Amino acid sequence: MAGRGPAEAAAQEEGIALAIIYDNSGSMKQPVRDEQGRLSPKYIIARRALVAIVKNLQTFATNATTGRPRKIEAGLFVFSGNGARELVKFGPFDSNAIQDWTNNLPLPSTGTPLGNALAQAGRTVLNSKLAHKHVLVITDGINTVGPDPSVTMPKLKAQAAEKQTGLSVHFVAFDVDAAVFNPLKKLGATVAGAADEKQLNSQLEFILQRKILLEEEEVPVKKK
Repeated sequence: MAGRGPAEAAAQEEGIALAIIYDNSGSMKQPVRDEQGRLSPKYIIARRALVAIVKNLQTFATNATTGRPRKIEAGLFVFSGNGARELVKFGPFDSNAIQDWTNNLPLPSTGTPLGNALAQAGRTVLNSKLAHKHVLVITDGINTVGPDPSVTMPKLKAQAAEKQTGLSVHFVAFDVDAAVFNPLKKLGATVAGAADEKQLNSQLEFILQRKILLEEEEVPVKKK
């Protein structure tokens, strides 16, 4: 399939397209330390982290220096069978619908089809017309169903190249050794480890502010 021409690539709109993959595998029932140092199920902690992410997106969308709302498209993917399903359909971010992102989160019960979920979320983001494309994965385990994400990620990168665009992938390894995702790191993914709620919040804040949201504020350097 031929890639887009220069005119099509230049037609991308300024803005951020973000797909979030939320791990609802059975191991998310296991406890880790919460902010108060007490043991709490990982899925409860991850749910709170998801609320914080959405509030960050809301603040970013509405507090632009230009006075105009920033363009954000977002969607939430959860594991389902051998792949993923869109729990919150990818599209224009609705800053008034924070509750929609957490009200219907499924209880932990599935395997961990990280590779297929990444492929689905990545393809969805690549179809966006917004220039800055990201997939953020919050997971507590290694791939157990279908191809490994180290297999699907290069394919996504190739699809991005065909479209003359880029795709950034970010993994937060929650209560799992981040080293298991080293193959993804070698492929250019951001990989961060978090052992408890404090670290999870800190790593997500860093990725959002320094890797995803800050990107739109970068001013291209003009050639002399």
